[in-house]
Amino acid sequence: MAAKLKHGIWVVVADGEKALFLENKGDGLHPDFEVVRELSEENPPTREQGSDRPGRFNDGPSPHRSAVADTDWHKVAKERFAVEIAEKLYKAAHRGDFDQIILIAPPVVLGEMRKNLHKEVEAMVVAEYPKTLTNHPVPEIEKMLMAA
Repeated sequence: MAAKLKHGIWVVVADGEKALFLENKGDGLHPDFEVVRELSEENPPTREQGSDRPGRFNDGPSPHRSAVADTDWHKVAKERFAVEIAEKLYKAAHRGDFDQIILIAPPVVLGEMRKNLHKEVEAMVVAEYPKTLTNHPVPEIEKMLMAA
């Protein structure tokens, strides 16, 4: 992994509510990640986001009614946040802020980010790690990447 952690590489550590954009100011043997940008979004559980009871619909001429599944607002917010991260990465890549990037996020968020990455950014991804590391301090993230 040390070879992938070259000077100037970006590492994005994200989950459904927080994202850290880090840049390696050191080198492959002695990484020194600096926070370039931090995004956060309040994303309470679905039960706190819904406003009404789930809807119902008639099953035809009978008096029977079926419930409609409630929208998972928490999941929708995570997907939107992944889209926002992908957009920020595209703008940064277009400005020339980085030429290589490592993505670290839980599998669902990583999948959503990957789905929404622009081809230009997609070509710059050198590694992906399906892990949740947003609550770890930056030096610990450096150590984990060195060990990987």
